[in-house]
Formats: sequence, C-alpha cells, structure tokens
Amino acid sequence: MDQQPEVSLDISRFILPGAIVLAALMISGSILYTKIESSGQLGAAIGDDNNAVIEVSTDDDQVLGDPKAPVTIIEFSDYQCPFCQSFWHDTFGVLKSTYIDTGKVKFVYRDFPLSSIHPSALVAAQAANCAREQDKYWQMSDKIFSQQDNLGTDKDLVRWGGEIGLDTKALAQCIASGKYTSEIDHDQQDGMAAGVDGTPTFFVNGKRLVGALPFSSFQSAIEKELNK
Repeated sequence: MDQQPEVSLDISRFILPGAIVLAALMISGSILYTKIESSGQLGAAIGDDNNAVIEVSTDDDQVLGDPKAPVTIIEFSDYQCPFCQSFWHDTFGVLKSTYIDTGKVKFVYRDFPLSSIHPSALVAAQAANCAREQDKYWQMSDKIFSQQDNLGTDKDLVRWGGEIGLDTKALAQCIASGKYTSEIDHDQQDGMAAGVDGTPTFFVNGKRLVGALPFSSFQSAIEKELNK
C-alpha cells in the first residue's frame, strides 16, 4: 500500500506527456493528409480507379480535338496546382499528338481552383475563359502553365495575354468584371458531384484517373475504350 501512490505517480508522469505526443501526431498527420490531398499529391499516389463509370458533363467548356471522337477526357484542374503543371509539361503534349490530333480523343478542361491554398488560381481561370472570347483559350492555358511559378495578379495574366496576341484592354476588362465566376463555380460543383477532391482529376469516358500520371496510364485507359 505504501508503494501504490508511487506507482500511480509514475504512471501519471508518463500518461499525460504520452497523450500530448499522440494528439500532436494525430493532428499533424491530419494536417499533412489534408495538404497532400488538396494539392493533388494524394491523387498522384493512388493512381487510377477503372472500376466505376461516372457520369460527368462536358458542360459548355472548351473542347480540344474532334467533337465526335470516341473517347472523351475531362480534366478538372487548377492553374496554380504544381501537379497540374506536371501533367501539362510531361504528359499533355504526347497525349495531344498521339490521340487528340488523330481524332481518337476529345479533351475538355474544366476549372477546379483550390482557392484556399492557391490564391491566384481563380483569377487565372477567369483569364483563360476570357481568352476564349478571342479564340485563344488553349494558347492562354498553355501560357499560364508555362509561367505558373510567376503567377501572381491579374496584371501578370494581362501581360501574358499580350504576349500571345490578345487584346489586353479587352482581356483586362473581362477579368475585372468577374463574368466567368458562375461558370467556374459550376465546374467545381460538377466536379464535387463526381467525387473530385483534388487536382488534377480526369475522367476517361467516365472512368477516373487521379493525379499527375504518366502517359502510359492514359494510354492504357484510352486503348481499353477504343478496343471495346
């Protein structure tokens, strides 16, 4: 009985610090998971999910390629997401030359700006949609991804627009008006309804691919669709 208080005291000395450490690990792990998922890194890790077909509308977004192509790829993307840039830099060009330019795939870009962690993503999406009015949507999209590390304000976007031949005054006015906010919001709502929670997320004839995956992953998914 004389030893019981000592034992109780020793336990209490370890229980409280241990609980604090455990709680800290749980919180830090939760924060890390959230950051990874939002940035797209989680998607890059989990790869593809080819078991389910999800109905995803192309809405009235810009289509690259033959509208009658047998395979449709819809990308939900964020102009400030580094994994989206990786896909654009490493994979999109080969995908375009192999499947889009040959009439086998039509590609649709839909906006999914993660504004809470990418403060310039929304205005960049606005700029790309505004460039569509001057028939330079894809040129502006390419320009933004190529300059992603320098993306800051609408002034940067207007300057880049001038470099690809856009009427900068019209572009600036369009961006400032925020006229495409509802269009971008609609893209995000459609994405969330389809289960998008990180960028980039793709749907190949409704089958989901997640992350900055290599060309081979898209090739496999596309060939399965073409061989049906």
